[in-house]
Amino acid sequence: MDIIKQYITQSITAASNNLRLSSQQIEIVALLKSVINKSGDLGNDLINMKKITELSTLAIRLYEIYNYLTQNQIDLIKISDNFKDHSRYLIKDLSHMLENVTPAAFQSSLDKLYKKQESNAEINVDFSRRKNEDDPFIKQEQNKLKEKLVLDEASDEDDLFFQNYEAAILKPIKPLDSFLKDISKNEINYEQIQLFANMMNDNARLSSKIGFEIIANMHYVIAKALNLIKTRNLMPGKEVIDSIRACLIVIVAVVKGKEVDITNYLNRAEEFGNHLSTIKVRE
Repeated sequence: MDIIKQYITQSITAASNNLRLSSQQIEIVALLKSVINKSGDLGNDLINMKKITELSTLAIRLYEIYNYLTQNQIDLIKISDNFKDHSRYLIKDLSHMLENVTPAAFQSSLDKLYKKQESNAEINVDFSRRKNEDDPFIKQEQNKLKEKLVLDEASDEDDLFFQNYEAAILKPIKPLDSFLKDISKNEINYEQIQLFANMMNDNARLSSKIGFEIIANMHYVIAKALNLIKTRNLMPGKEVIDSIRACLIVIVAVVKGKEVDITNYLNRAEEFGNHLSTIKVRE
């Protein structure tokens, strides 16, 4: 097993250890780790997982971890702390996925992911129930998680943490959305623009500090757009307003674990952020 797969599967194990799992959920976790271990192209598979409604939110989080491992220079001194953070941030997304899918539904999602597996022997994985029951790796993972289910006590600490975080992130969303409607009508309150820009920057820093990079980036894009509108370096036309709203939709969908495909909104938000970086600010 390569180090990237080992890191990701161990982070999933650590996250699942903070959940009180049923026997069906134990099976899903074991299947998920098996898929990661057997993947012939993990980065591409995670990208494809993001396009599957049932897996999209968890896949976004796993892809963040994958990018951390493959796109950055790893600080070995901090890797243990980063692993703890990654595992902790997986808890909510993993829990949400487990609460909304059955083993059969999860296997159906995997069938979508590997619908072309017959033409690619490198990732030819049989996901039938009989095969899963015979897989030594899956049996071993199921046994480990069952032991944890019997012996461990659930903790409410992470639930409380995420509830407080959600409240802070979601509080300004509706007021800002309403404010964007005013802007689209050329009703611009420049003091409010600065207020919302500051709030977005604060929540971006909070999200970045605890490892939610996608959410942080969406906040930074919104804050930058608002500041550019305030300084009249960006005209708040329909395309701009719709792009800012796309950022809001991504934030809410990821934070609340909405079962929707946000790929189009995420792509639009990222393209908007790239566009903002090309704007030359007039003094």
